[in-house]
Amino acid sequence: MLFKRTILAAAAAALAITPAMADVDPNIPAYESVSGISGNLSSIGSDTLNNLMTLWAEEFQNFYPNINVQIQGAGTSTAPPALTEGTADFGPMSRMPRDSEHAEFEERHGYEMTAVPVAIDTIAVYVNRDNPIEGLTLEQTDAIFSSTRRCGGAEDITRWGQVGLDGSWDNRDITLYSRNAVSGTYGFFRQHALCDGDFKDSVNEQPGSASVVQGVSESLNGIGYSGIGYMTSGVRAVPLGQNEGEYFEPNADNASTGDYPLARFLYVMVNKHPEDGLTPRAGEFLKMVLSQEGQEVVVRDGFIPLPAAVAERERKNLGLE
Repeated sequence: MLFKRTILAAAAAALAITPAMADVDPNIPAYESVSGISGNLSSIGSDTLNNLMTLWAEEFQNFYPNINVQIQGAGTSTAPPALTEGTADFGPMSRMPRDSEHAEFEERHGYEMTAVPVAIDTIAVYVNRDNPIEGLTLEQTDAIFSSTRRCGGAEDITRWGQVGLDGSWDNRDITLYSRNAVSGTYGFFRQHALCDGDFKDSVNEQPGSASVVQGVSESLNGIGYSGIGYMTSGVRAVPLGQNEGEYFEPNADNASTGDYPLARFLYVMVNKHPEDGLTPRAGEFLKMVLSQEGQEVVVRDGFIPLPAAVAERERKNLGLE
């Protein structure tokens, strides 16, 4: 079964024509609470979205004190099975589901999972804050992290001197930090930064995004990747580009223009019945996420808010208008 990627295509088109903003788009409406919302909600999925889901849950509980939200963030690949088995209301994912994941859900339920874009993320390549590197090309990034160099690098890069650093940095070995294979961030980085190549055996796999950043902050020679929302004072986000000397910061403007090469949507997957729709509490939660208040949480957590056109489209797709 080939999944119909209409949501992804429409959202990407809206992002391409809408200027990314540091603040929430004023055309996104404020959330208005309703009566009768109580009970339990559960979320199983992406580590990248773990903190964001927690903050959304807190915001939602401000509107509905009788709501209890349980959140697990072991990794994106845990989301589709949880929705398929009915053990979660929400499945946060930092990539789109694979066709096989959709097929398993459809075999059980008779219809597809629904993908809801909820925020925009840039995958940042982090180095220690004392590392003076000015920027990297994707070809160099691939040669640093991968054993296959499918992006075209002429040689394996293992020392900082090979990417232009001199003096005491010339012979410093590069120490690699990565997410593990259950992570959607791992899959996205492998596809877009390694040209679908393979990671080196020497990479230090970490269970979460925060631990990747912590590892780099504690290693002068370190380099790793995770969502921009996990940046700390102990690391620097390296500008990236297709061509040497043409580097772009991982910010909202460069994500919207396509100049920064590692931008993506973040998703919450839901089980939306074609006729019955969502449960009232799940629907109100997503309506809040797609509201002014929900997107302000996105900004507060260090991610990029949705353009109003995308938020409006998703509310309509979910029957929340």
